[in-house]
Amino acid sequence: MDLSTNYLGLNLKNPFIVGSSGLSSDIANLKEMEKYGAGAIVLKSLFEEDILMEMKENLNQMSRPANIYPEIFDAFDFSTIEDSVSKYLFLIEEAKKSLSTPIIASVNCIDSNEWTSFAKRIQDASADALELNIFITPTDMERTSAETEQIYFDIIEKVKKEINIPISVKISYFFTNLANTVQRLSQSGVAGIVLFNKFYQSDVNIDNLSIVPAPLFSSPSDLYQTMRWIAITSSSAACDLAASTGAHDAKSFIKLLLTGAKAVQFTSTLYTRGIPYIATILDDLKNWMEKHSFNSIKEFNGKLSADKNKDQGAFLRVQFMKHYSEKN
Repeated sequence: MDLSTNYLGLNLKNPFIVGSSGLSSDIANLKEMEKYGAGAIVLKSLFEEDILMEMKENLNQMSRPANIYPEIFDAFDFSTIEDSVSKYLFLIEEAKKSLSTPIIASVNCIDSNEWTSFAKRIQDASADALELNIFITPTDMERTSAETEQIYFDIIEKVKKEINIPISVKISYFFTNLANTVQRLSQSGVAGIVLFNKFYQSDVNIDNLSIVPAPLFSSPSDLYQTMRWIAITSSSAACDLAASTGAHDAKSFIKLLLTGAKAVQFTSTLYTRGIPYIATILDDLKNWMEKHSFNSIKEFNGKLSADKNKDQGAFLRVQFMKHYSEKN
């Protein structure tokens, strides 16, 4: 049974990708991920702020609101940041020496500042591809949607000038016209787009009246948002689309492949069920393929994307009352 796929121009033995997280920052974990069958691995993200500090940017310049969020000063130990950058490059080098599984580096970035020249060092460390995890939350009331979107294209343009390895962009769904933005990003020269980022969320403690962190892991119910937009955009995108956020088991894996994802990133379920669960998901995928007489991923990949579905409106509806009224 052929589980192979091509993502970002990389030949993967299967479309299971370990998403960027703390689990993928340790060489022992990376070896275990390969052992249990991961098709590719995205390393834990290196933050733009790390890179800027390593490049000796002074703190006054870094603290400009356009460049950096204020909480950076709480989140980072500046005395160790330079070391974290060199450790990241070393992790890439060690992973490439020790594993045959494709290794995708990741940078968490918020602008097209001087950090982009660092992408060349990631390429020199032999990463197979670079995932740009761009997180620009739409909370600036002075910045228009067009200005926010332009930042994505500026980052891509600058990084493309530095490296030749494939680039993917991981984005959120916070766009005024998400389908149009995905379409334009896919035409910008990137090899892939990942839908979607998992953002930090806040909750409220009603007993002591304080703000507290919401659960960090994604929920299986997050699948439907991701699946919907994969289905809508996969057929028209000029690059590969990968799904992220909401994939927890083989059923969600299959659904995302059916709606057009070339690959699926898993993270939360590896924390809750362990790295060996990769093999279980892949075995369940094979069993499903056998049951439905599919011999390869290509035979069903995108079979239920929005443009191929008999009920094309199924993914386009936004008002559930309309849906229910049609059924009655």
